[in-house]
Amino acid sequence: MAVTPLPTASAELIATFEREFRELRPRTPVPPIEIKFRRFTSLNTTIRLREGKLHVRLSDLLIYAPESVLTSIAHILLAKLYRKPISAAASDRYRRYTQSDAVSRQAEHIRQTRGRKRITTSKGHVWDLDEVFETINRQFFHGLLGRPTLTWSEHAARRMLGHYDAAHNTIMISRIFDRPGTPRYAIEYLLYHEMLHLKHPVSVRAGRRCVHSREFQADERLFPELDLAREYLKRL
Repeated sequence: MAVTPLPTASAELIATFEREFRELRPRTPVPPIEIKFRRFTSLNTTIRLREGKLHVRLSDLLIYAPESVLTSIAHILLAKLYRKPISAAASDRYRRYTQSDAVSRQAEHIRQTRGRKRITTSKGHVWDLDEVFETINRQFFHGLLGRPTLTWSEHAARRMLGHYDAAHNTIMISRIFDRPGTPRYAIEYLLYHEMLHLKHPVSVRAGRRCVHSREFQADERLFPELDLAREYLKRL
């Protein structure tokens, strides 16, 4: 099946970037600007300066974005590149657009259809995530929570300790915890936290994504060894 070519950036869009460049750097000649749309797996936007030329890459989800939103994107990308303050109005406009229900649904759809999730195994050298999940499910969710795909990460990540990917219905836990010295309450807390994302999905309230709602936080406080677990994670 042939893939439909993406449209090229319009002269108006290039002019928008040129105008924002002049606003940020009025004494600097505007460099050549190349803008291309790409079939990213998310709402990615990138900008690079190479050999005196600006290379801009935008997600194809932004092809039909309103002019005001594209202007905000131009401002944000250029401000980041040249380490200038980002306008609060531009940031707010971009956030409201990308977190709107319609755009969020589109972004979720392309993550499901284009993205690939790297799955290793739920059974580690020490801990079995399937067993821990079932224990927590019985204790906190009356055994009613549907089991997503559970997997250890490929590497022993220290920054992303746990993650729930709604697009692929997958919970990933960092392999750094799959070792004999890890207390069970730390594994249980990590998994419990990510399982709460299944019970309390991300919502949009007043134009903002709400990841950890009040209901989410109230349920999280029910974990009996919450303070111990958080202290252990801090030490990492």
